[in-house]
Amino acid sequence: MNRSLVPFRRTLVAALLLALPQATLAQAPAAAPSAQAGNLQPATREAQALPSLAPLVESVKTAVVNVDVQARGGGGMRGSEDNPLFDRFFGGGRGQREPLRQGAGSGFIIEPSGIVLTNNHVVEDAVSITVRLDDGRSFAASVVGRDPLTDVALVKIKDKVDGLPTVKLGDSDALRVGDWVVAIGNPFGLASSVSLGIVSARARDIGAGPYDEFLQTDAAINPGNSGGPLFNMRGEVVGINTAIVGGGTGIGFAVPSNLVKALVPQLEKEGSVTRAWLGVGIQDLTRDLAGALKLPVTEGAILTQINPNSPASKAGLKADDVVTAIDGQPVTSGGQFTRTVALKRPGSVSTLTVFREGKKQDVKVTLGTRPDLEGVTNKKPQGEEEQQESSRRVGVSLKTLDARTAQQAGFNDRQGALVTDVMPGSPADRAQLEAGMVVVEANRKPVKSAQDLAEAIRSASSGSTLLLRVATPGGARYLRALRVP
Repeated sequence: MNRSLVPFRRTLVAALLLALPQATLAQAPAAAPSAQAGNLQPATREAQALPSLAPLVESVKTAVVNVDVQARGGGGMRGSEDNPLFDRFFGGGRGQREPLRQGAGSGFIIEPSGIVLTNNHVVEDAVSITVRLDDGRSFAASVVGRDPLTDVALVKIKDKVDGLPTVKLGDSDALRVGDWVVAIGNPFGLASSVSLGIVSARARDIGAGPYDEFLQTDAAINPGNSGGPLFNMRGEVVGINTAIVGGGTGIGFAVPSNLVKALVPQLEKEGSVTRAWLGVGIQDLTRDLAGALKLPVTEGAILTQINPNSPASKAGLKADDVVTAIDGQPVTSGGQFTRTVALKRPGSVSTLTVFREGKKQDVKVTLGTRPDLEGVTNKKPQGEEEQQESSRRVGVSLKTLDARTAQQAGFNDRQGALVTDVMPGSPADRAQLEAGMVVVEANRKPVKSAQDLAEAIRSASSGSTLLLRVATPGGARYLRALRVP
């Protein structure tokens, strides 16, 4: 039967666990031995004497947050449009007049000032984000950074807060298949649901993106768990729950915490992830290929293609070279090699251990910066990020009017902020702004660019009204009153 992988996209919530002291587990009373206990191996008897997880869950309840989202468009997990394995809980494409969608997602606080980790697909295309704490408080929030290629996002509470409960990211590499894990989230709107399972597999490649190394678990996770944490028995987050197998039960996937830890500093500082790049095509080295290539090793990455003028080309790497280590770290597969390179700093020098025609040698390569091959980069020109946030405040998309557009559309004005999209039901919609209009004045001050209008919106106090003068193709002008929420 063909099963489809689906992201947790519909009602999204979060829960967090604070670290539970090991002594708490150690002091839990052992279960009374059964009549057949003497027939069991000591390790089996110990496994059956599991303590209750109630102290663990209670100790972290205050760190649980909900991420409520108003979003535009269908969004979806990265790669979902091109990968038939993936279905979207938010179906449909984008339209200029598409209504806003409501969603709820999971996230967990990693800094007491209100930094929240969640999935990218939870906040992608978000117009507004609200973070709700377990104690009932709600805060407006904004996206700090996103990485669509790993489905990781950082969100920050806008209000000045401190002392919020936080959770620690644990060591996902220390997990073994069979280790216990706990998932907490909001499946189908059932808030703060807790489920227990084991790590079913590690480093799963599910075809979601170029850096797949998902943890697979049988802990019950469903739509609504997106962005929520997967915990080890120490109360540390070892994964972000991200995808499930459609139509199946007991098969879920989480982004491993060690990958997340490597991305957080860049997301927090720059808003996006810049990765190192070699410029090669690769495939796994198999036993059969190793035999055909007369190699003494059976694990590694075969370079199948060297891109012209790439870092690999400049370093002298050749097609059919087999990489078995990078900077002394063994390379076991093509995927692992790709992830290792991506986490290094562009411009740094790495040493590759390669086999070429059966002979081992070391090759030094200066790593380049990975181009935006998928067109998902989150970097914006200077001023555009503030412009976008200000525009979303009132539900309008803007671009600076250029001379060519003005001439083609028949505008008498050659400067201004061109309205490219208005969200239905938004303040801009209620002010009768329409796509194709050009805003030329705000509160009787000239508007020469989209950034000028965005700054006027950003500076306006909540509840105030901006008096806008707009122009339409053909030269007609009108006044519009835009109430700022």
